Amino acid sequence: MPRSGGDNYPAEEPPGSAMAIIAESLFLANLLLIPGIGFVILALVYFKRGKTSPPLARSHLEQTFIASLWAGVLLVMVNLVIILLGGYKGAYTWMVVIIYFTVCHSSLILIGMLGLAKAMAGKCYRYPLIGKALPEGCRGLS
Repeated sequence: MPRSGGDNYPAEEPPGSAMAIIAESLFLANLLLIPGIGFVILALVYFKRGKTSPPLARSHLEQTFIASLWAGVLLVMVNLVIILLGGYKGAYTWMVVIIYFTVCHSSLILIGMLGLAKAMAGKCYRYPLIGKALPEGCRGLS
C-alpha cells in the first residue's frame, strides 16, 4: 500500500509497523549484540503477541522467531562438527568456525537487515529458504 502525504503531512504507519521493527531489531540483537538474551525477549514477544498482532507484525515476528531457531540449530550443528573432527583443539576447528561465520552467520545478518528495511518500509517480508509462508493479510503488503 503506497504511503500518502506530502512534505507537510507525515505518512501514516501501517498497523503493526512498530512491532515489526522491534521483532527485526531483536533478531539482529540476538545475532550481534546480546545472543541468547535477544532470543529470549523475541520468544516472549512472539508467544505473547504473535497470534493477536496485525498481519505485518505477525509476519515479521514469525520470520524472526523461525530464523532465530534456525540460527540456534546451525550453531549446535557447527559445534557437533567441531567435536566430531577432533574437538576444539583439533586441526579443523578454525576452518569450521571461519566457514560458519563467513557463510551462515553473515547470511542470517544479511536477511535480518533486509527484514528490518522491509519492516521500516511497512512491508511484509518472507525470509528466503527458512521463512514461513506469509499470513493471509500480508499478501498485498510485500
